[in-house]
Amino acid sequence: MASTAGDFEGKRGTRLATALVFVTALFFIWAFVTNLIDPLVKSMKVIYTLSDFETQLNQFAFFIAYGVMSIPAAWYLSRRGYANAIVLGLIGVLSGCLIAWSTSLSHSFVTVLIGLFVAASGITLLQVAANPLIASMGDQKSSHFRLNLSQAFNSLGAYVGGIFGATYLLKGDLFVKDVVLTDALKAEGLSFVTGVYLLIAAALVVFIGAVLLVRGTIAAHAPALPDTVESPLSALGSRWANLGALAIFLYVGAEVCVISGMIFFLEQPQILNIPSQTAGYVAPIFMLLAMVGRFGGSVLLRRISATTMLAFVAAGASLLCLIVMATYANPATPLGGSMTLPGGYVAPLTTGFVPAAAAIMLGLFNSIMFPTIFTLTLERSSAPASATSGLMCMAICGGGFISILYGAVIDVFAGGVPVGARSLAFVVPLACYLYVLWFARAARHAETHAIEEGVSAGH
Repeated sequence: MASTAGDFEGKRGTRLATALVFVTALFFIWAFVTNLIDPLVKSMKVIYTLSDFETQLNQFAFFIAYGVMSIPAAWYLSRRGYANAIVLGLIGVLSGCLIAWSTSLSHSFVTVLIGLFVAASGITLLQVAANPLIASMGDQKSSHFRLNLSQAFNSLGAYVGGIFGATYLLKGDLFVKDVVLTDALKAEGLSFVTGVYLLIAAALVVFIGAVLLVRGTIAAHAPALPDTVESPLSALGSRWANLGALAIFLYVGAEVCVISGMIFFLEQPQILNIPSQTAGYVAPIFMLLAMVGRFGGSVLLRRISATTMLAFVAAGASLLCLIVMATYANPATPLGGSMTLPGGYVAPLTTGFVPAAAAIMLGLFNSIMFPTIFTLTLERSSAPASATSGLMCMAICGGGFISILYGAVIDVFAGGVPVGARSLAFVVPLACYLYVLWFARAARHAETHAIEEGVSAGH
């Protein structure tokens, strides 16, 4: 019996919907892997007895890949297409996880760093491909809905990654307060780390196999490939492209250093005085607030100008950093009562909840910074939109550079103010947010133009 046209269209629609599910899942996957680093930072510091500067090399190894691999990723995409780029990107993440797992054999911190760089290289390729792809897969009128939905899954992946990492990377006696570290405890902690990355690698093998089944549908709905690839470096001749790239560099750096140091910050006696694993459960609330802020911010941006909104959140983030810094010498004075934290830990209410809440609330104010800076820059840059976009994607490497600066500043302050060093080190994200505030005010008076090339970006 011959298939009717309706049956054909139905099967075609089902295949497209299935492909959309897998492409949307990519946003979850790279956010999950990225935010797994936050509890990993704590784990590596204890296992390898690292300074704060050395600890932040985890973030540096990961985020430097954006600066190194963005141009090769764009080149590969232009030559091999979106479907192939996604498969290779996933293989890169898989390879990075396997390298991290191999630390069980090498016992070297350097192996972990190499694994993070390789995984981030794969994620860079996924980001280059997935953002424009999700916009093109379906009715153009609903492209913004698909992008927002994908970003929601990105935020969800970030939250789940943090919780998963706290559960499996921060378990065991190794993270009990005042424990005497032994080689056996460190070996047990390392086995948890390598086991997690082996588990993720196994899940990725299954996912890659599934993606291969819908590879043809992805390729059929992908945007047309450009004849030439505009180098992000060509945007260096535009003043506003440079200003916008610097804003992205500093914003991402501020976010990464705050969230990667959150567990260390919250577990301090003068803050919440909680176990490492409990701090690992509380820290991802930062990303939940970012998800709420993205939805709320998208509504507010319909009524408030982008420059005003960016200035407001940058000023708010700066104020929160100042609150953390101003309370650096305050003891955790009891306020009476207690609060049950995520994970079931009951913590007494103290004045330490004030700087803790200020640090976590930064997630809400960070939420709209990336897309707002992105679009404001594209509207003002004299360089082609594709080159400007590429330069800003490369600037995501700021997450690596600012985080190691943050670690170095903590080490410096610890020499003179050991108790409040982590609070005073918020001067690093404060400086970043003040630049974003200046950028928002400067953008208000700059000439704008239509964005002639389609740009879809996510973070």
